[in-house]
Amino acid sequence: MDIKELALKKHYQWQGKIEVISRAPINSREDLSTAYTPGVAQPCLEIEKDESLSYELTRRGNMVAVITDGTAVLGLGDIGPAAAMPVMEGKCALFKAFADVDAFPLCIDSKDVDTIVNTILLISKSFGGINLEDISAPRCFEIERRLKEKCEVPVFHDDQHGTAIVASAALLNALKVTGRKMGECKIVINGAGAAGISVAKLLLSMNFGEIVMCDIKGIIYEGADWLTEPQMQMAKVTNPGKKKGTLADALVGADVFIGVSKPNLVSQEMVATMEKDPIIFAMANPMPEIMPEQAKAGGAAVVGTGRSDFPNQINNVLAFPGIFKGALKVRASNITEEMKVAAAYAIASMVKQEELTPEYILPDALNKEVADCVANAVAAEAVKLGIARIYKEK
Repeated sequence: MDIKELALKKHYQWQGKIEVISRAPINSREDLSTAYTPGVAQPCLEIEKDESLSYELTRRGNMVAVITDGTAVLGLGDIGPAAAMPVMEGKCALFKAFADVDAFPLCIDSKDVDTIVNTILLISKSFGGINLEDISAPRCFEIERRLKEKCEVPVFHDDQHGTAIVASAALLNALKVTGRKMGECKIVINGAGAAGISVAKLLLSMNFGEIVMCDIKGIIYEGADWLTEPQMQMAKVTNPGKKKGTLADALVGADVFIGVSKPNLVSQEMVATMEKDPIIFAMANPMPEIMPEQAKAGGAAVVGTGRSDFPNQINNVLAFPGIFKGALKVRASNITEEMKVAAAYAIASMVKQEELTPEYILPDALNKEVADCVANAVAAEAVKLGIARIYKEK
């Protein structure tokens, strides 16, 4: 039985990967009166007087909404909100398993930006944070931007920022392995959608070096008439040499390749045209842009993928549980660029200098200590930035 058959069998058995468990015992009349009427009226009245008490008198302070419209689910594309539910449930299960954060899946049956934004805004007071998931570009940028402006709780699109954070953490350690320096790298990113643009922005803010982005039509450059609005903005801050051409052209002399695109777009011969000992992060799933053995045959010194069956899995589970745990811990009003940078350095720090090898640049995706390390870094940064509304040990 292969993994697809096993997963389908298990999903039939599970009939859902999450369930609601009561934290309040209901075994007596007193239990009933305390948890529900008439006693429950008292916390309601307290919250009416001070809404912030909803974080202490309900589960809101540890609750995240995992929300999609089903338009960009994994590598499956626009499969709709109902078909997206297994992924959203899985995300919620990961939140609980890795960070003890309660999460609830919500699939919105609309592709209209206004409808999605308004729906999320109207339910946001039930949650301590909003995790957007699997929403197609470029709509996802507008949805996140508007929600961050309007919501009083942190909003985070994991496909964008989780990917960027873990890729940045991997690159921090890959530079150490290959002897490269921050600020001196030539980086090619293939895929200029939600993930690719977010990766580029974070790498720029961390000062890794020069970035050239590519999409299906080739190298992105300022003035190209086929760019989306987000790509136009990226063209202004990337590709300083004004290169034009194909992905193969972009890779010549590059130090790093980061793929968030489609399978089999990079060949062994293309890797061989890069700088000596290049770094290859081919993260298309389930099939990467180039298989690790081919990349190594082309001269790659460090190779990472999104897959669990190869070394250096670049997996968002290293980021999002700890990020939300940290934000919830101090009741942060936002998740900022500085908090993302702090998360990337925290993840990278989980592999000690003496442990680093070409096959080990990131902690294992199942390492549950990572979430606490990330949470502490994110919470400390929120306090430093003045966007923490509380600070207490939890």
